[in-house]
Amino acid sequence: MNLNEPTEENLEFIINDLAEELQIINRSVVKPDNFDLSNYQDIKDLYDMVKAKGQVSVPEIHAIIDELKKFRKN
Repeated sequence: MNLNEPTEENLEFIINDLAEELQIINRSVVKPDNFDLSNYQDIKDLYDMVKAKGQVSVPEIHAIIDELKKFRKN
């Protein structure tokens, strides 16, 4: 899977993996269907940051979720 390509499948993978990494309990906040492919690169940048960082603090998790909410479809 090449995550550099903005596809619906890749977007779904990234969103689901972020939800796992951030241990998001309320998955309705991060349903892949709620995100638009036009924001793929911004979402992938968040994903890459989380993956590179490894351990994410609680305040960082809240900030990342707030950022993700900005990319949801209206």
